[in-house]
Amino acid sequence: MRILLVHNRYRSAAPSGENRVVDQEGEALAALGHDVVRFGRNSDEIAQWSARAKASLPARTIWSRETYRDLSAVLAERRPEVVHVHNTFPLLSAAVLYACRDARVPVVATLHNYRLACANGGFFRDGAVCHDCDRGLRARAVLHGCYRESRAATLPRVLDTGLHRRAWKSLVSAYVLISASQRDLLAGVDLPPDRVFVRYNLIPHRSWSRSAPTSSVVYAGRLDEAKGARLLMAGWDRYERNSSEPRLNLVIVGGGPLEDEVAAWASVRPSVAMTGTVSSDRCAELISYARAVLLPSTWEETFGLVAVEAMAAGVPPIAAAHGSFPELITHGVDGVLFNPGDPAALALAIADVERNPEQYEVLGEQARKTYEQRFDPQQSVEDLLEIYRFAISHPV
Repeated sequence: MRILLVHNRYRSAAPSGENRVVDQEGEALAALGHDVVRFGRNSDEIAQWSARAKASLPARTIWSRETYRDLSAVLAERRPEVVHVHNTFPLLSAAVLYACRDARVPVVATLHNYRLACANGGFFRDGAVCHDCDRGLRARAVLHGCYRESRAATLPRVLDTGLHRRAWKSLVSAYVLISASQRDLLAGVDLPPDRVFVRYNLIPHRSWSRSAPTSSVVYAGRLDEAKGARLLMAGWDRYERNSSEPRLNLVIVGGGPLEDEVAAWASVRPSVAMTGTVSSDRCAELISYARAVLLPSTWEETFGLVAVEAMAAGVPPIAAAHGSFPELITHGVDGVLFNPGDPAALALAIADVERNPEQYEVLGEQARKTYEQRFDPQQSVEDLLEIYRFAISHPV
């Protein structure tokens, strides 16, 4: 099968699991002999633009003539059987849908976030979950300045979604939602149910086996409010205050807008180490040494990539009990869930790791079994190919 992958890569300064998923799926398809063609842009380009070009960005996010022209040329030259669209923001725009329509090539769209219903894509505002706009009341997003805390920046996002709403509902042959919870939270978008598929992200096998665990727990992810960086700090401080002799160390992997704040906090806590952004292989290695992986997300994660990567390494995840996490993790069987947004609950979970290391070894063993049973990468690729076949046989 000839498959064209369309993806606007996220900035290097904000490492994205979505970039990793797109790369891993493309590599897995190519390894099976499929002809994988890539089309996209990189948000890193924007930093090199002139002031005039940057001023045009809001309009380009709504419609990119360059994208329509260039993608149309690639479609004519390569003639893919199906186009798989991932992220189109900010440089590609919905022009990709119209180019595919005009070339009569079916589209599969993976929705990695909540952007069709929320200006910032996260159902998250002012440090808390927000669903003001999930039934179409987008004017509130502009009022609150939900994208980058700016009304001016939010307005193009709202216009984009409104102007191309019909295209997203009528020009896509198959939608991939990356968890059932995401599907349910996007119910207000009213996507055609017969074309909606729930398929988890592909998490590949890794070559090394489970390492002998150290006395560490690991946080791996962006250092921002939505991912729970401040909750992580508050929970760790409570754990240390409540323990007569804390014996665990915290390893923080990643970077992001709160990196300086987290670094200042970590600098006066000998039990905390920061690695900064590392390669995916190094991150997986650090996870494999851990007794548990912490996922304190305060937004409703569409898919817990790090949670499943931990499971693949035989390490139990400890995650906030909302979004996709209750769907991926069975509490007390292959991981632990705690009350979202509650630093005391997170502290208790960390203390439990300290008190019951043998129990967490058992949880890790079951986590690996869960990964093999529910997240097998070979089955994931076959499921994706089946969705492609559906799109090809059910063009819109």
